[in-house]
Amino acid sequence: MNIIFKVLAIILAILLGSILILVFVLIIYSPGKSESYLDSNGKVLTNSISEKVFVNIGGIRQGMFIKSKNLDNPVLLYLHGGIPDYFLSGKYPTGLEDYFTVVWWEQRGSGLSYSADIPKETMNKEQMLSDTKELTNYLRSRFGQEKIYLMGRSGGSYLGIQAVARTPELYHAYIGVGQMSDHLKSEKMAYEYMLEKYRDAGNRKMLRKLEASPVTDSIPYGYLKLRDQAMHLIGIGTTHEMNSIITGLFIPSLTCREHTLKEKFNLWKSKAQSGVHPLWDEMIATDLVNEVNEVKIPVYFFHGIYDYTVSYPLAKKFLEEIHAPLKGFYTFEYSAHSPIFEEPQRVHEIMVSDILQGKITMADKLIINY
Repeated sequence: MNIIFKVLAIILAILLGSILILVFVLIIYSPGKSESYLDSNGKVLTNSISEKVFVNIGGIRQGMFIKSKNLDNPVLLYLHGGIPDYFLSGKYPTGLEDYFTVVWWEQRGSGLSYSADIPKETMNKEQMLSDTKELTNYLRSRFGQEKIYLMGRSGGSYLGIQAVARTPELYHAYIGVGQMSDHLKSEKMAYEYMLEKYRDAGNRKMLRKLEASPVTDSIPYGYLKLRDQAMHLIGIGTTHEMNSIITGLFIPSLTCREHTLKEKFNLWKSKAQSGVHPLWDEMIATDLVNEVNEVKIPVYFFHGIYDYTVSYPLAKKFLEEIHAPLKGFYTFEYSAHSPIFEEPQRVHEIMVSDILQGKITMADKLIINY
């Protein structure tokens, strides 16, 4: 009996020791301060900015990272999807800060902007669109720019396309990355594709799980629990190469030095509380083709060919339906849902050659202007 107690004591000591080491490592990796851009002499790069800032927007404290190697560059406001993804820029550098002043906003109720005191009734589309407009005006005033650029990715594209349709006078152009449209139809298409792939692969275990929660005119909870894992295992999720949320998202979020440990906890706490996205039910019930048919500024869509998180063909069809002074669709041949992280060099070329010049020379094909 004494031997058993000794073994248990040793195991407990190892576990406690491992937990302490893990906490210590996480604390080291979580100073929570933005790292400055340095020149070749190790000094802060002239006219650059790298900061984490909190601003009162829509009556609550909301946080963002602002990054630029040159403050004279135009401002780009980035709207994230279901989870703030600035932390991915450490593993997948975008280079956007080379030619924009990039604002990685962590929106109401998410990440830096999480608070248990936020009234649940304010987590709605109208309030989040109001927040977007308010932050846009703050950025215009702070950086002395009449207009800024807006980029929405995934769930952020649901808000982004509506924001520019309502207030085009505030923006130079809109960039939709993994642009949403008819998302219920998109989920049906993804579900059928996964059934086919897992059937062809002989993965009966995953196939049974999917078949037990079919996507029809509604999306069952059982499917939502399985969705991310099933997508990532076959390369149609966040990135084409990512096969696990743990290694692809969770661990990179923990090693991001610009979030504090509490902010990292809030990042995942807010994700757990909101599910796929805070506006998920509304997104599923909305076909944006019926909501947005005209945008009075240039519109650009970036979409990975492997993306089934948000349908590639539906995004292309959506852009064809939009009346805009200029519009271009850009296919990313090696990407799934995150071309800005997966193919940053091509993004760079498109941004510099087309978007900043008001052109569509690199688009898949020229779409007739209205």
